[in-house]
Amino acid sequence: MIKLDEVSLPIGFNESDIIENCCKKLKILPKNIKKTEIIKLSIDARRKNNIKYIASIGLELDKTVSTKFKNLEFDIDRSGLNYNQIKIEKPPVIVGFGPSGMFSGLALARMGLKPIIIEQGKSVEERKKDVEIFWKEGKLNKFSNVQFGEGGAGTFSDGKLNSNTSNTFTKKVINELYNMGAPKEILYLSKPHIGSDNLQLIVKNIREEIIKLGGKVLFSCKLSEISVKNNKLSSITIKNLINNEEFSLSTNHLLLCLGHSARDTFKMLYEHNILIKQKPFAMGVRIEQSQQQINQAQYGKNYDSRLPNADYKLVVHLPNNRNVFTFCMCPGGQVVASSSDEGEIVTNGMSYFARDGKNANAALLVNIMPEDFASSHPLAGIDFQAKYEKLAYDLGGANFNAPAQMVGDFIKGNVNKREQNQQNKKAKQIVSTYKPGIKLCDISKCLPNFVTESLKEALPLLDKKLQGFAADENMLIAIESRSSCPITIVRDQTFQSSIKGIYPVGEGAGYAGGIITSAQDGIKVSEAIYDSLRTS
Repeated sequence: MIKLDEVSLPIGFNESDIIENCCKKLKILPKNIKKTEIIKLSIDARRKNNIKYIASIGLELDKTVSTKFKNLEFDIDRSGLNYNQIKIEKPPVIVGFGPSGMFSGLALARMGLKPIIIEQGKSVEERKKDVEIFWKEGKLNKFSNVQFGEGGAGTFSDGKLNSNTSNTFTKKVINELYNMGAPKEILYLSKPHIGSDNLQLIVKNIREEIIKLGGKVLFSCKLSEISVKNNKLSSITIKNLINNEEFSLSTNHLLLCLGHSARDTFKMLYEHNILIKQKPFAMGVRIEQSQQQINQAQYGKNYDSRLPNADYKLVVHLPNNRNVFTFCMCPGGQVVASSSDEGEIVTNGMSYFARDGKNANAALLVNIMPEDFASSHPLAGIDFQAKYEKLAYDLGGANFNAPAQMVGDFIKGNVNKREQNQQNKKAKQIVSTYKPGIKLCDISKCLPNFVTESLKEALPLLDKKLQGFAADENMLIAIESRSSCPITIVRDQTFQSSIKGIYPVGEGAGYAGGIITSAQDGIKVSEAIYDSLRTS
């Protein structure tokens, strides 16, 4: 097969368009092409009157012309996680079954190490039911929600696969996701995403593969204690959250694949003198706007409806040395309630693979530095998060409704006059997708002052970069506080913490941010363990 780059394709292209344009570039006949495959695909919207796709195409040519293009020969890599199997006396234990836990588990299982995975949440099938009850009725299950459960927080997201696609680990992760049921588009789109609907199937398939290879997945089980001898892990205690019974496991390898919301586990680890450091993070709101508005800004007012819903990524650097930026933009998506405990509001964004909702949303964040925390305590960043999440809960009515404010009112500092009449049909405002619901109010009451002022200053500047971004009717929904973890669980060059045998992994440990980087970190740590076992 050869690879042909910079192939221009029209909106709504088909196989005939691919063949025609490849023939023009190569100066061959259509009959000379036996097979085509898209290798990379992106939208070129620099000229609104001539929006097109730019593709890299794999071509299988017949022998009469193939010898002319040997310099373009190319092999498509579809390899995943494959290892020579080894045996171990005590299986490794993984805590958490988000992206880092899933890919740690999959790698270790393929190595023949039969990992035991514990997850305080439920299986994705049961977890989905708990999340839907929370969104509809405001009844929270603190162990099974958007943050906790099989698949991690990413299961209820857009499922973006952002990372360096030339990275070997990235390719392996994407290939495994495809093999586990992800749409083929993730193999070639320049900005691939899976969608929350597909993620729920994929995580189940990964779990079943691990079990088939001899691993175990224990749901509703929580790491409650660790036992250490001579600064080395000896065993762990696990609590079954269904019957409250505890049991012990002896292991030499404990992989902490914690999410960014595992606050009680962070506290337990700190009490056992595991070295933890403060880390910068970000805080702000979700901004929700019309998807059509975004499409017009990115593609032009008379855009072709066959184009996918547009996205954006914006940043502005302010004179106060703060950065305001968008994160986790969800085209055609919804803002979701993501609390993991009573008395707090946490928001996030989610979209299905089709991205066909009427609204778009994104996190609109301000960078938070350790010097903003109240103290130098390693867990002070968590306390900082919790303080404003509690304020948001109270401001929203103490019923999991989220505080919200129209952009125009927020910038002007007006308390929304429609506060008591959210259904005013004359009011031109975005109808928010957030469930259970929103309460229109002055959201500055649940944000740090410097966050409020930074957002007010940044919104008009961001609007200059993307017309309509800060339109008066767009909605700001508070609070977005868990885009990343405010701690780092320190590890050495062997990926071990200050207590040997304990391996901090992924986003909650401070070493990743998103599905791909978390999965990569899980693989890297697993391979380090594998290499140490083979050489010992």
